[in-house]
Amino acid sequence: MTNLHGERAPLRTALILTALIAVLELTGGIYAHSLALVADSAHVFMDVLALGISVYAGAQALRPANMRQSFGFARMEILAALLNGGLLFAVTALIVVEAVRRFAAPELPQGGIMLGVALVGIVVNVGLGVALARTAGDNLNVRAAMLHVASDALGAVAVAVAGILVLTTHLAWIDPLASLFVAAIILFGVVQIVRAAAHVLLESAPEHAAIPKVRDTLRALNGVAGVHDLHVWTIGAGTHVLSAHVLLPDKKISEASAILHTIETSLRDDFGITHVTIQFECESCDDADRIVCTQVAGSATGRHAR
Repeated sequence: MTNLHGERAPLRTALILTALIAVLELTGGIYAHSLALVADSAHVFMDVLALGISVYAGAQALRPANMRQSFGFARMEILAALLNGGLLFAVTALIVVEAVRRFAAPELPQGGIMLGVALVGIVVNVGLGVALARTAGDNLNVRAAMLHVASDALGAVAVAVAGILVLTTHLAWIDPLASLFVAAIILFGVVQIVRAAAHVLLESAPEHAAIPKVRDTLRALNGVAGVHDLHVWTIGAGTHVLSAHVLLPDKKISEASAILHTIETSLRDDFGITHVTIQFECESCDDADRIVCTQVAGSATGRHAR
């Protein structure tokens, strides 16, 4: 599993610094009459809320499993990622509406203030992005936070370029055009995060552990005669689960235990799957110390490993 404690500290830092940048951009945007800065500050303010949700979700993911939530609370991070995507989509719509209005009624902003504030945002967000990238791994919640920070940085770059162009050309339409560029950045991030979160909630097999590949790996193991009823899915960040029925030749329980250990080792080393449930089946049984045959009296019984 991922190091959730190590991931929370960068998220908290990102939350505090992003809040400061949002206040700075809003103040600068109002003073400079810059839609690009005000729009980006709205974008960043929503990111503050999104990062707050990420911090909360990370804390919830550390809660131990109980009798009702037997897998724990790792899915909180996935729900937070979906909520973050919704917030970002709302920001995109607001920016586009305001940009269209500014095209109809252009207002020349103060390019110098735009440039100065944007440069501060670029420096802070690049630093945050590097810190988050070091702990992200396959954690969707931290990846969502990284996209927030990355979109903030790209938005700041757009504002900086717009500020330079306003200073040199004095064209008012550059400001709303930069706002639309910010909106496009946000939309791209939304699609990526929502798609990944949806795959987890739909219990899709993770890309690195596609069902055909896992099935072929298990069938190739010594002592395994066949595999069926195979399922692979993701609970939360870095937590992948597998269940399957494994067909064995006629084996004693002690021999089946050795095969079970081989299966668990292969799944952990090859696919990072650490939570495994296997039901063994055999076609024929000769005596009572062997694993129960699935075809005797039409019954099915098995052995489970966690």
